[in-house]
Amino acid sequence: MKYYIIAGEASGDLHASNLMRQIKKNDNMAHFRYWGGDLMAAEGGQLVAHYRDTAYMGVFEVVKNLFNIFRNFRKCEKDILNYQPDVVILVDYPGFNLRMAKFIKRSGFKVFYYIAPKVWAWNRSRVKKIRKYVDRVYSILPFETDFFAKYGINAIYSGNPLLDSIDQRKNKNETGEEFRVRNGLNGKPIIAMLAGSRKEEVHRLLPEMVTMMPHFPDFQFVIAGAPSFTMSHYEPYLQNVKEAKVLFDETYSLLQHAHAAMVTSGTATLEAALLNCPQVVCYKMWGGVFTDFMSKRVIIKVPYISLVNLIMQREVIKELFQSSFSTEALLDELKKLCYDESHRNKVFKGYDELSFIMGGPGSSERTARLMADTLSE
Repeated sequence: MKYYIIAGEASGDLHASNLMRQIKKNDNMAHFRYWGGDLMAAEGGQLVAHYRDTAYMGVFEVVKNLFNIFRNFRKCEKDILNYQPDVVILVDYPGFNLRMAKFIKRSGFKVFYYIAPKVWAWNRSRVKKIRKYVDRVYSILPFETDFFAKYGINAIYSGNPLLDSIDQRKNKNETGEEFRVRNGLNGKPIIAMLAGSRKEEVHRLLPEMVTMMPHFPDFQFVIAGAPSFTMSHYEPYLQNVKEAKVLFDETYSLLQHAHAAMVTSGTATLEAALLNCPQVVCYKMWGGVFTDFMSKRVIIKVPYISLVNLIMQREVIKELFQSSFSTEALLDELKKLCYDESHRNKVFKGYDELSFIMGGPGSSERTARLMADTLSE
C-alpha cells in the first residue's frame, strides 16, 4: 500500500519513524511519502519536506511566515493528489494537520490520526473537524477513547509511545549506586527537579524549587537538564546553591533512582509515574488573579493539569497550580513525599493502577497492526 504521513515536529518524527518500521513488518509492499524528519528518512521512502523548514513557534513567527505557511499547504495538497495514497496518516501537529484533514477527506482519501490533538483540554471546537474529516483516531491516552466517543468519533487506544521509550531506555538495569558513581553524586538520597523545557517555565519555577534545598539537608538535589538547554541556562539560578547538580540526557535514570521529584506539568509527570518516582506537580503562569481565573475557567477544560491524574480520574499526585502554588505548599508536599511512608505508599499504589491502565510497551506495533486491520476491512 501507499502511505502518506505528515509529522511536523521532532517528537512526531520519532513516533512516525517507529510506526513506519512496524508498518513495514505488516506490509512488505509498503511505500512511504511524508513530511517529517531524519528519523523517518532513515526508514526509507521519500521525504517531501523537513519539519525544521515548516514548523513555526509563537504568534510572531507564524505571522512573519504566513506566506510560507500557506505555500506549504498548497504544496502538501498538490503532492498528495499526485501521489494518490491508500491512506494519509496525520501525526500530532494539529495546526497544520487538521486543515489538511479537511482537504484530504474531501479529495476522497482515507484519513488516520495518530496522537490526536488534546481537544479535551482546550480548543474543543476542533472536535467537529476530527469527527467530520478523520476516519479513525489512534489515541495514546486511555481516557481519550471515551471522550471522543461522546462526540461520535471512532477512536481506539493503542498504547502510549512513552512506554516504549521507557522500556528501551539506556542504563535501565543500573543500580542506584552505579548511577551515583557514574554522575559524580554522593550517597544521599536524591530529590529531582524537572523545571520544564521552556525558558519561561524554568524562570518561573526553578527559583521556587531551589528554595527547598536548605530544608532537606539529608538529601541531594539534582536538576534534569532540558535537551535544548546548556549549563549556562541554569547557572543564574544556582548562584547561592552551588551544591545543586545538573545532569543532561539522564532524565529517565534520574527519575528511576530519585527518592522524590518536583515536576513541571506535562509529559514529565507521566514519565515520573511510570518510573515509580513520587512527585509533586508544579505550574504557574504570569498574570496573577486574572490569569488564574482564565486558566481555570476558560482555557483549561479539565479538572486536573497532570496526565497522571487525568488518566486516573482522581488525585494520585498533588498538583500545585497557579494560586495553589506557593513556597509553603511546595515545602509541605515535599516533606510528605520524603518522610511520610503512608503517603508514599498511597502514591505507589496509584502508580500501580496507572501502569495497569496504560498497558505495556509495543504502542507502535499495536498501532500498525490496528491500521492494517482497518485498511483490510
